[in-house]
Amino acid sequence: MRFGRTLQRSVYPPWQDKYIDYDKLKQLLREGGSDQGADEDVDDEWTEEDEGRFVEELVNVQLEKVHDFQVQTYQDLRDRTSGCEAKLEPLTVTARSDDGNDGDGGEPSSYAEAVASNKGKEPELSHEQREQTLREVLKELDRITKEVSELERYSRINYTGFLKATKKHDRKRGHAYRVRPLLQVRLAALPFNKEDYSPLLIRLSAMYSFVRQNLDGKDKRSMSFSDSQTGGEDFTSHKFWVHPENLLEVKTVILRRLPVLVYNPQTSKVAEGNQVDPTITSIYFDNPKFSLYTDKVGHEPDASSLRLRWYGQLAEKPEILLEKKVIKDGDASEETRFPIKEKYIQSFIKGDYKMEKSIDKIKRTIGEDSDKVKSFQKSVDEIQSFIKERKLQPVLRANYTRTAFQIPGDDRVRISLDTDLALIREDAIDQDRPCRDPKDWHRRDIDDAQMEYPFKSIRKGEINRFPFALLEIKIKGRKQYEWVNDLMSSHLVKEAPRFSKFVHGVARLFEDVVNTYPFWLAELETDIRRDPHKAFEEEQERKAKAAQDEMVVGSLFGPRSSPLHFKPAISSPVGSPSNADAKGKRPSQAVADMASLSSRAAASQPTGTEAVVEEADSDDDGAQGDRGANGDGGFRESNTTTTAGLRSLFPSFSYSKYAQRHRARSAQLPPGVRDPGQWIKDQGPVRVEAKVWLANQRTFIKWQHVSVLMASLSLALYNAAGEHNSIARALALAYTGLAAFAGVWGYTMYMHRSRLIQLRSGRDFDNIWGPIVVCLGLIIALCLNFGFKYHAAMQQREEHAPGAVNGTAPLWVAGEDEL
Repeated sequence: MRFGRTLQRSVYPPWQDKYIDYDKLKQLLREGGSDQGADEDVDDEWTEEDEGRFVEELVNVQLEKVHDFQVQTYQDLRDRTSGCEAKLEPLTVTARSDDGNDGDGGEPSSYAEAVASNKGKEPELSHEQREQTLREVLKELDRITKEVSELERYSRINYTGFLKATKKHDRKRGHAYRVRPLLQVRLAALPFNKEDYSPLLIRLSAMYSFVRQNLDGKDKRSMSFSDSQTGGEDFTSHKFWVHPENLLEVKTVILRRLPVLVYNPQTSKVAEGNQVDPTITSIYFDNPKFSLYTDKVGHEPDASSLRLRWYGQLAEKPEILLEKKVIKDGDASEETRFPIKEKYIQSFIKGDYKMEKSIDKIKRTIGEDSDKVKSFQKSVDEIQSFIKERKLQPVLRANYTRTAFQIPGDDRVRISLDTDLALIREDAIDQDRPCRDPKDWHRRDIDDAQMEYPFKSIRKGEINRFPFALLEIKIKGRKQYEWVNDLMSSHLVKEAPRFSKFVHGVARLFEDVVNTYPFWLAELETDIRRDPHKAFEEEQERKAKAAQDEMVVGSLFGPRSSPLHFKPAISSPVGSPSNADAKGKRPSQAVADMASLSSRAAASQPTGTEAVVEEADSDDDGAQGDRGANGDGGFRESNTTTTAGLRSLFPSFSYSKYAQRHRARSAQLPPGVRDPGQWIKDQGPVRVEAKVWLANQRTFIKWQHVSVLMASLSLALYNAAGEHNSIARALALAYTGLAAFAGVWGYTMYMHRSRLIQLRSGRDFDNIWGPIVVCLGLIIALCLNFGFKYHAAMQQREEHAPGAVNGTAPLWVAGEDEL
């Protein structure tokens, strides 16, 4: 799609005349219209006056226009935000008086307390005035939030437009003068595309929390979704990738429901100022054979991981946690952790220090026989023996910035957004060129210099910068939140179940050492952005099919107490808060038809599988929500029937290790659940990566190459044999048969594997019978060729022997030969 059309689709109608005039710039370049093509010149003469007009329009008119509008709009949004804060100030007095706190003791935990602590008391408002003010502010906050998101898109599309225009100029008219260096200087002086919206979003988030709190009549210390807590229930974790272009919109969607937290290992409270999101550093352990990585990639039982984790720079002396996590059956996890000081880490890894000082301190505080002392001692011994048995050492560093969203006091929904993820080698495996001093536990060159993202000083090959942001949503219990489901199924995020920073870092930085790779590596090369309307229709179709098929397939997670009935929506609820200006797209007719067929069926609700231990920073595998994805949570295709057994014997029977392991893992259906014939994962459009088709085609071409070679050999042998050499002619026919078999076999397997790919079958793709037949045929033909030629040579020798009568040589001839 050409950029001009993309620009037209990206225009926000109220700001239509404020965008870059891309068509005018093309006219100044004397480009042809739609009838002439984008790269065809109308007039080849290009003078200095033409150059001056184009540069003047690009740099002094269009760039100034866009920059001025961006600055003015952003300032206007800040002023409107301050206006909302001013409207809420009278309400803070009532909020504080209702709480019975006039500022004595305690620290502010909400926007209301932060404002009221610095303002004088004002007359209280009536209940009707309060509610009217809150609703007016809420509408204004929605409008501001929408315009913040649109302003970020405005900056991005215009920035792209300027680069496109200069590229087009330099390609067509830049023979004597290039504009791109000049534009880069001007863009650096007018950085309209680098505005940081985080402080404004934090202010909006705080006001959203205060308004919701007062409209719902909740106490400011609870700030929860409901009156009751669900303590003790399990968490379900959902992981996603977020494209940088969708990052701000995802933040605005979340902050309208959850406040931004000041993420602190000791306390968490609502962000009310310009607090910077903290950076988190994790150093993962493994051995030179990467056994922990292999177990985690292969989803082996009791797969473990070990890491050191801290917030901020190490020079600031933060608290360092040593954590061991074990993944149990059903993706449940067990975690052991304890704090350790920096100066003791290296001696602890070697086994010389066993946390004696920390244990003695706990004993003096709470007593020697306390359960806490025994638990701490057990954790220390367990982790230290684990390091010794597995011969672990630091191998990988993960550094990223985290933005946390959660209501204080209510952990029903916890969301973390990790950006600027950098994965750095921390190993000393290569003794000739170690990345880390083998006598130390971390890289001094990074921590002593207090390096920050993007770590430009790190050598190429030792760092991998993850191109997307990581979104993790943790939901306690089985309650469903509509806005969370809308976000998870929207075009803004890309589902990434089982994603692990440790696994990804090892796979990218040690790809020559490890032999197994995670499934998501191939998806990094694709564009994860999706069209909003298409994504919405696909989600509606998925829900309709899930509702229709649930009666047939049955529930895999047990009976549900209150099933939901699917109703197709008119437009996607995720996006800007005000949908009046949006042009909603109705679902396709197929969606409506499926919805009518499934009106009595219960829609499947996304739910977790098993529990995970609550932790502040979960970047390893946890309980992943099964939202109809093609993952390990579904049952595999059964091969126990007679027909499938015959088909598996030939041509798809395999002795490969992969196939044996695949068959060994095949799960049996539980009692009362029958095979539906077609699984939910196999429904919908088939999406196959290009490399899968190309691999099948390469195999077919190889078989045809073998066929052509053997056919050429047989033809040459047949032509050289002559009329009286029947043996050579027979062997030529045998080679011709093998060539024909190779050609037919290659085409048959090509069509067979193509059909398996289209059907998304779980059967094995490898097959050993074709190569065995060709190899055995060649071996037999060569042996027969040698035998026939040897027999013919012996006969010819006997016929030409001296004194031979009727082909029989006298005995003395043989005796002479022996002498």
